[in-house]
Amino acid sequence: MIFLLLPLSVFIIHSILPTYYHKHFNSNAITDTQQQGILLTFDDGPDEIYTEKLLDLLNKHDIKAIFFVVAKNAKKYPHLIKRMIDEGHEIGLHSLEHKNAWLHSYFYTKKDFQQSLDIMNQLNVTCHLYRPPWGHMNLFTYHFMKKHQLKLCLWNVMIQDWKNQSESLLKERLIKQCHSNSIICLHDSSHDCGADYGAPLNTIGALELAIPQLKIKGLKFISLERSQ
Repeated sequence: MIFLLLPLSVFIIHSILPTYYHKHFNSNAITDTQQQGILLTFDDGPDEIYTEKLLDLLNKHDIKAIFFVVAKNAKKYPHLIKRMIDEGHEIGLHSLEHKNAWLHSYFYTKKDFQQSLDIMNQLNVTCHLYRPPWGHMNLFTYHFMKKHQLKLCLWNVMIQDWKNQSESLLKERLIKQCHSNSIICLHDSSHDCGADYGAPLNTIGALELAIPQLKIKGLKFISLERSQ
């Protein structure tokens, strides 16, 4: 029995407890907008198929968002990173290659942050925000966040848009779940990150339907600068 309890205890201390603590008790983490408004955020990109279409939609509605990018994807598509910056969006870090922090050591976690930030620096991007894949952290994640002066940004609305679901269903979830201090976590990539192929197209379509209705409800889309 002890041979089962020991690795389980190590996993709980290394992975489960840090994730739970930073989600629920870290007063420095951004978990809502802290004032009236909706903040759109997108994880896992940039993506050569979907991100351009998403930027077109945001530009059409004059909405600013936060893109939490996977550094290796950013390196592949620097023109999309440049467009995000040129159009006034914020760029945050979403890891080097979208691996689960629960399964990695101090040394991989160190490499993850350092190589990610090296790539972003090469792209002339200074990241101030960090969102771990799946929201999972390990015992060392927060140490490297502080070392690199990154602030944890989570979410309070998620509609499972990584699954290939209809635009109307996703729209209804957005309308139902969004409130006056929502941080919405959506996704603009379906490659190598566990999402269904083509799912971001439904996300974009759902946003096109939902944005006017959310505005009718009196909800405003705000940028990070107005959410602190």
